[in-house]
Formats: sequence, structure tokens, C-alpha cells
Amino acid sequence: MKDLASRVAVAVVGIPAVLALLYVGGWALGLFLAAFAALGAGEVYRFAETQGTRPLSRLGIPAAALVALAPVLHTDYADAAPVMMAVLLALGVLTLTLALWSRGPKGRPLAVVSVTVFGAAYAGLPLSFALLLHALPTRMGWGPVDASPWVGAMVVALPLAATWVGDAAAYFLGTAWGRSKLFPTISPNKSWVGAWAGVVGAAVAGLGWYLLVRDALPGLPIDGWAAFAGVGALLGVGAILGDLAESLLKREAGVKDSGRLLRGHGGVLDRLDALTYTFPLAYLVLRVAEALS
Repeated sequence: MKDLASRVAVAVVGIPAVLALLYVGGWALGLFLAAFAALGAGEVYRFAETQGTRPLSRLGIPAAALVALAPVLHTDYADAAPVMMAVLLALGVLTLTLALWSRGPKGRPLAVVSVTVFGAAYAGLPLSFALLLHALPTRMGWGPVDASPWVGAMVVALPLAATWVGDAAAYFLGTAWGRSKLFPTISPNKSWVGAWAGVVGAAVAGLGWYLLVRDALPGLPIDGWAAFAGVGALLGVGAILGDLAESLLKREAGVKDSGRLLRGHGGVLDRLDALTYTFPLAYLVLRVAEALS
């Protein structure tokens, strides 16, 4: 019960703060995401350190922040992607070069370079899609000419709602009735009941999102309650995969939580785990639908 109370307390404070940042958008949202990316990359590097690999975190952490921040200046993926890839490429080259002196052949240079680049990409790239999603209504003309600042927030709210509602459904129903484990060696608390509840909860969230925003986003390339229930279910599956992927990294590192930043919620990666899949997946679905419409 203490864990649940802590989770609720953080959510009560955190959700309004996130909504305020989504409303403002731009640099305020970008800097917030960049800070989370930097913290998330640091947690990845601490995972590696438990296994004897010492990544070049002083290079990887700012690179993660730059990757997450890139869409503030380039709000379309086609423009932002070269910048983000250039940052990661430069990180890889610089890390490999510095490993010549700071690590040497016995310092696991392959692992050092791989983990340094992976940590920046894993923490930074998914969060960049939150900014790309935020810009979609303006770029695609989905809202009215005098659109409210909320239209960008509304689009980002789709993967957020699917992730959060699905996670809540999985937690409560899985705790109550989950017996058969989903991946016991990776995430001992995950059950098949919880997984199915999460997908159904995400589908309900997708449907609810559509009913709430359809009048404010008349140009959406997907229409109909059934279609958005399906989109929500797809995001629910992505959320489960993202959660399991982060659990896999934690199991290798031998830690329960990625960090202690958020009481009752663990570290930054424990909050971003599902979103590492659902942010990019939501963007992909909406852009493919726009291209096909």
C-alpha cells in the first residue's frame, strides 16, 4: 500500500506538470525532455558499470540531451533525423577515438563504445518523438486555422493515455488475478492477465482519446472509434514490449529499479520504459496513415 500511495502522490504532482509543459511546448518542453534523456542515459551507463564496463558517460549524457532536443529546431522527422544521426555518429567516432587512450585493448573498448552510443540513443531518440508528435497538427494541418496551443498536447496525449491507462489496468488486474507469468526470468511480476488487461486498457484509452479530441483535430488521417481502439491496443502491445526491454537491461545489471529519482516510481527509465516504444510507434502510425490518406 505504501508503494501504491507513493505512485499516486507522484502522479498527482507529475501529470499536471507534464500537461503544462505540453501546453507550452517549444523550448520548455524540449529542455524538460532533454533533461530526462540525460538522466536516462546516465542510468543506462550505471547498468553497464555493474557488469564491469565503464562507458564514456561525459560524452554520452550530453549527446542524449542533444538528440532529444533536436526537434525543437527541426519539427519534421525528415529534417530532425539527420541532426540526431549526426550527433550519434559523432559520439561513436569520438568515443572510439578516446577509448584508444582512456581504455586500451584490455578496457573492453567494444563494449565501451557500444554502450555509450546505445545509452544516448535509447534515452534520447524516443523522447525526440514527443516533440515530433507535438508538432504534427501544425505541420499536417489537422486543426483549425486559429488552433489552440492544446492541439499539440492532444496528439502527444494519445501514447501517454494508452501507456498510463494500460499500465494502471495491468497493475490492478494483474495483481488481483495474475497467476501465469508472462516472462518470469525477465519480469517476475508480469502476468498474462496483466498483459491482456494492459492491451484492453490501452484500447479503451485510444477510444476515449478519439472521442475527446475528434472535434479539435478535424484533419486526423484516421477516423472512427474502432480504428482508434485498434491504435490504442497496438500502443498497448508496444508499451508491454518497452517495459520488458527495460526489465531485461535491469536483470542483467542485477537491480530492481533503474534509479531512485522518483519515490515509488524508481528511476527515469522506469517511467520511460513503455514510452520508448509508444512515442515512436504513435508517430509511425499517424505518419503512415497521413501518407496513405
